[in-house]
Amino acid sequence: MSKILICYYSKSGNTEKMAKEISRGVEESDADVEVDLKEVDETQIESLPKYDCIILGSPTYYGLPCGDIKKFLDESIKHHGDLEGLVGGAFTSSANTAGGNETTIVALLESLIIHGMIVKGMPKGDHYGPVAVGEPGEKELKHCSYYGKWMAEFTEKIASLEV
Repeated sequence: MSKILICYYSKSGNTEKMAKEISRGVEESDADVEVDLKEVDETQIESLPKYDCIILGSPTYYGLPCGDIKKFLDESIKHHGDLEGLVGGAFTSSANTAGGNETTIVALLESLIIHGMIVKGMPKGDHYGPVAVGEPGEKELKHCSYYGKWMAEFTEKIASLEV
């Protein structure tokens, strides 16, 4: 069984709603996976290598991830090289349409890529990962659920490969 971590920070509750919907999508998938949904301050850096997939969620602050998520990533350096081959993903929420959603997700994905993680784009919807402007509506939550299901199935495929 593959294990997925959804680790997020949420001040307003918008990113948390997205995280919960991604988790629901993982749980409703046909993949043989287990999901841990945790706020960043509840997540132990030491636990990262036990996962097959790590999905990070952050609000967008000045076009970048929030400080709590950035601190988490900075501390993850102790596992540099240990996360190679795991699946990675990201999602974000912002206050404005041009508030920096894509730059935030790209910053998160860059960190995961530097760890040697596998990041896959999506041809439909939000190509880098789910985004919401303000409170996520029906369309955004539907995409979050799809993303969770899609990530679960992709993780199961990658975890089954003998590398």
